[in-house]
Amino acid sequence: MIAVRIPVWKKAPFLRLLSPLIIGIILQWQFQLPVKLSWFVFSLSMLVLFLRFLLPGFTKFKWNALSGITIGLIFLSLGSLLAWYNDIRHNPSWFGNYYNENNFISVRLTAPPVEKANSYKAVATVRAVNRGSKNFSTSGDLIIYFKKDSSVAELDEGSQLIISKSLQEIKNAGNPGGFDYRRYSIFQGITHQVHLKPGEFVVLNEKNKSFWAGFLNSIRKKTLDILRDNIPGEKESGLAEALLIGYKDDLDQNLVQSYTNTGVVHIIAISGLHLGLIYWLLIQLLRPIRKRRNLKWLSPVIIICSLWLFSLVAGAQASVIRSAVMFSCIVLGEALSKKTSIYNTLAISALILLCYDPYWLWDVGFQLSYAAVLSIVIFMQPIYNWFYIKNKVLDFIWKLNAISIAAQLLTTPLSIYHFHQFPNFFLLTNFVAVPLSSIVVLGEIFLCAVSFIPFVAMLTGKILSWLIWVMNSYIERIEALPYSLWDGLQINIVQAISLVLTVTGIGFWFLEKKRAGLWLGLASFMVFIGLRSLSFYQSDHQRKLIVYNVPNHQAIDILSGRNYFFLGDSDLATNDFIRNFHIKPSRVLHRIEPTAQLSDFTRQGNFLQFRQNHILLVNNELLFDSSATHPNIDLLVISKNPKLYLPALFKVYNVKQVVFDGSAPAWKIKYWKKDCDSCHVPYYNVSEKGAFVMNLE
Repeated sequence: MIAVRIPVWKKAPFLRLLSPLIIGIILQWQFQLPVKLSWFVFSLSMLVLFLRFLLPGFTKFKWNALSGITIGLIFLSLGSLLAWYNDIRHNPSWFGNYYNENNFISVRLTAPPVEKANSYKAVATVRAVNRGSKNFSTSGDLIIYFKKDSSVAELDEGSQLIISKSLQEIKNAGNPGGFDYRRYSIFQGITHQVHLKPGEFVVLNEKNKSFWAGFLNSIRKKTLDILRDNIPGEKESGLAEALLIGYKDDLDQNLVQSYTNTGVVHIIAISGLHLGLIYWLLIQLLRPIRKRRNLKWLSPVIIICSLWLFSLVAGAQASVIRSAVMFSCIVLGEALSKKTSIYNTLAISALILLCYDPYWLWDVGFQLSYAAVLSIVIFMQPIYNWFYIKNKVLDFIWKLNAISIAAQLLTTPLSIYHFHQFPNFFLLTNFVAVPLSSIVVLGEIFLCAVSFIPFVAMLTGKILSWLIWVMNSYIERIEALPYSLWDGLQINIVQAISLVLTVTGIGFWFLEKKRAGLWLGLASFMVFIGLRSLSFYQSDHQRKLIVYNVPNHQAIDILSGRNYFFLGDSDLATNDFIRNFHIKPSRVLHRIEPTAQLSDFTRQGNFLQFRQNHILLVNNELLFDSSATHPNIDLLVISKNPKLYLPALFKVYNVKQVVFDGSAPAWKIKYWKKDCDSCHVPYYNVSEKGAFVMNLE
């Protein structure tokens, strides 16, 4: 009897619904389509689908293709509508529709303030805007930065404040290749921020605290107290909190970087690994109930409720919610005695999650978790079959490595696109970190269960602390090995998609024995090679000057081919955070390396010349001869707070463009702008518009 292969899209029909939904979400965000157009397409498609069901049987069959197109349009327009209505700025009650500068606002903290290096940070919901004698009920969130003060530590989830200080709209730094913080904040429903000092807000006596949020926070706080009291060591305790409930405020940042650089940062994020462990543990504990017919129904109820309670306590992150939805589908399928396709389960869970929050589509954890699970499902078994090992221990070791290799196939293009690096020793780190972290998570659950027995809890905590120390030490040693990290990788979104299609196509060819998969894989790989070659050609021929938007700092790169020469504050060489956040993404984007000297570049004091371009840098008092000739200055960059009278300077030099960098004080820029306007000289303020990029001749 010949086995008939069923195509993936028939085994997982929800994939055909998920695809147009994703396209609709992307189209809406990128092009901001009119909501009336989306409603029109949705309504018309629903009408056509309804009329099709009224047709007689044979005629209905003839129009099957039309039904497929119609259903696709329904979900495409649905994706567009979901994206439009989930944008807080389209909500009629959004506080931005009512707020004017110097209005009073009433806010409620959605979580306790988190202590930072120089402030306390909290997210708050704007409940009302006061405009004179009128109060407008509103919605929408903002970020509050409190100056460190003893009274702020008393604030909690549900605390209500009246704020008198003006709000600032969240903006991007605007540096090339930089993180789109504004978009990220909008996806969270946050559009503004404010920095508060004592006297700029009033704390109301009453609190508006929801019972459910308070219940979850109390469980979360109790869990944190148990871990902190019983697991010694700051690094060990901080990692334990992140592993169990996703609390990352106590994590050592250098340790996080080590986990990132070695390819095991995924174990810190609450994900399918954690839900899988809890699912397995519940299955073992509920075996007696599952064997009894009259109580068999209770098992799936307990499992699903436990998984969701854990997910909510862990912060309801996209990765953990995705896993909870997926495991819920699996549990329900088993309870109904139906074999579910894992592809269909993944598609259903993704469809549900994107209907709840379409902006999770841009969440890196969401993307990587789906890519990892899908990659394991597709490639793990074929990779595992490469070797047949009789020894059970060695076979188990090979199975773990097969899982790690399979997970990397589809996640690597996305990881390179988002993080611009690849951990070369990911097999070594995953081989130890994954099983060890699983033991730690199970041990932490046991610790919480026996916390009322002080001696057992203390002993368990010390064992967990030692296990975490062993794992941390191993990760840090692997990171210290030569060539452990391939850094500075740069691919754009089209190249990342091309790589994913390459792996998917060739994998489809291996599994389904279809030549179409091979041709798709080869064609996608040729597209990747072509785009990559073009990007390297463009990098080799680039000539640019970039004035970065780095608050309170002067930072300028002059690019020639794949080299750059830096001009700016020397402390940026030692401040890893500022350099990595503001400047490094641009250098990775442009594929440039530092050099001590550029050809065709000369400098004499404040004057720079690169080929035919003349640049004047002013960061202190500039002395010039008013009787001198009028040389051309292609670019004048003003930094810091120099004593400078621009009209007098413009009489001596023929300045074509003025740029104020991030170190120039805002109050003085106002005066310089007026001088530029009166002298008809164009100006650019990087603090308002982002980095200034000039192509050099």
